[in-house]
Amino acid sequence: MTLVSKLPHIGTTIFTIMSKMATDEGAINLSQGFPGFGSDPVLLEMVAKYTKGGFNQYAPMSGIPALKDILAKKTGLTQGYFPNPETEVTIVSGATEAIFSAVTAVVRKGDEVLVLEPAYDSYEPAITLNGGIPVYVSLNSGDFSVDWQKVKDAISPKTRAIMVNSPHNPSGYVWTVEDVNQLADLVEKTGIYVISDEVYEHITFDGRVHLSLGAHPVLREKTFVCGSFGKTFHVTGWKIGYCIASEELSSEFRKIHQYVTFSTVTPIQYALAEYLEVPERYLSIPDFYQKKRDLFVKGLAKTEFEFTPSPGSFFQLVSYGHLSSVSDRLLAERMTRELKVACIPISVFYSDKKDDKIIRFCFAKEGVELEQALDRLKNLKKILR
Repeated sequence: MTLVSKLPHIGTTIFTIMSKMATDEGAINLSQGFPGFGSDPVLLEMVAKYTKGGFNQYAPMSGIPALKDILAKKTGLTQGYFPNPETEVTIVSGATEAIFSAVTAVVRKGDEVLVLEPAYDSYEPAITLNGGIPVYVSLNSGDFSVDWQKVKDAISPKTRAIMVNSPHNPSGYVWTVEDVNQLADLVEKTGIYVISDEVYEHITFDGRVHLSLGAHPVLREKTFVCGSFGKTFHVTGWKIGYCIASEELSSEFRKIHQYVTFSTVTPIQYALAEYLEVPERYLSIPDFYQKKRDLFVKGLAKTEFEFTPSPGSFFQLVSYGHLSSVSDRLLAERMTRELKVACIPISVFYSDKKDDKIIRFCFAKEGVELEQALDRLKNLKKILR
């Protein structure tokens, strides 16, 4: 027998490739989106407490009540609406699982799903594996805002869902009130659902505020809000996130979730439930990351790159097209080998590998590491051949 791949076009992700190259070359890894520093020792001590306390068996399928309750309260505090913790909040093993389970819950064979690109690479496989057809809509060049006329034009009778992401990876664009209202107007009287990737919800800068789609009265009934404790509290390796959706959508979501992971690591759920009781622990995140962004862009200003400071997320895009026509993939490889700084080429976020000569850095690193990387990036012209 010959195994026929369900994803024949999918290989190893660029994030894995560039991180391995960074390790092999001894480069500073500003490629893959994970923090280069530890979490709050208080949270780590709480995990140890619950692990040693015997909280090590299966958690309830939808999550422990204490974590769902405090997450609902947190949502009320930060977004102004209070989801029912029992029927509308589900704890999952990472936001990627949340996205996959949400897509699986609503997408059937032949359904079209709009994907705003550049887009994170887990969206398309989830759509394809469920028999869906991704329909790509390009974001505006420059600031990566949404061209709502393009989105409207892409909708067809087969459109089943729209994948959205704010703060946006890779650009950092943060949705405005107008963006949210435009989406609501498009889907209000349709059978279209929304899968909203909001993993960088607490990482916004310069006074910008994250607007969860669940807070909008129209979108709340149509949207799966997918979030990540790992991104918020610098523990991406724990792979713990959540999905907030209406009772009807959550019911279908849980049917998938229970056969993907069933439940999520128990002692960490108890630790997070206790940790979230102090709001300052997440309300302080924007200031924490803004200091890192400001340090990084100040240093970038002394390099040959062109850029606009990131509005959100822990990523910074830079352009080099004014300096060279070398492909972004080749430049990323050269930078890793010769400058010893790893990054991500933005072409990998496009279905057609569109190359606008833009690369992405992750600045969720210690200040010393960022300073070292910035010093090396001053030598960019030496590798532009």
